[in-house]
Amino acid sequence: MAQQTPRPSSPLATTTLTGTMLTGQLLIAMPSLDDPHFVRGVIYLCAHTPEGAMGIMVNRPLEQPSFEDLLRQLDIAPLPPARRIRLCAGGPVDHARGFVLHTADWIDEGSLRVDDSLALTASLDILKAIANGAGPRRGLLALGYVGWGPGQLDAEFQKNTWLSAPADEALVFDADHETKWRRALAKLRIDPLLLSDNAGHG
Repeated sequence: MAQQTPRPSSPLATTTLTGTMLTGQLLIAMPSLDDPHFVRGVIYLCAHTPEGAMGIMVNRPLEQPSFEDLLRQLDIAPLPPARRIRLCAGGPVDHARGFVLHTADWIDEGSLRVDDSLALTASLDILKAIANGAGPRRGLLALGYVGWGPGQLDAEFQKNTWLSAPADEALVFDADHETKWRRALAKLRIDPLLLSDNAGHG
């Protein structure tokens, strides 16, 4: 399963990808996946190369800390902010670290442009921009991420752990977290009850 310890190098160490593979796709957990970190998980895949993969879980909302609490901890003004974005648990790796997954209409020097639509930024500059009412059109702040080593995600696909589907802004950014897993499957025209012999997991 996805690594639960940080890899030595930052997943944002490079802003150019050596290959796209599944980059920019949604990963959808199969009903049989019973790891509590990933049950009915929907992950936006920010990078998938021969060196490994990195993604952000987009359907695990966090009530605490609030965006305002986080700005206060980081001493970012103004408070209250002119804008807020939602927080989510991005994955089991390095959950003390924040990443903003956002529309690519705002790009910083340290941003990872995933594709033409979305980017990932880990600097405080994006939080300052949002707090001041600017920044990207849409975004979410993830604490932690999901990581895979070389070939690990490919092996999980061979074991039917995940399905993949095209990403769209509504699935990535809207607040209807309870339905994201089913909506992601619906993009593939799949009924989750048909994916598993155990309908209780559907």
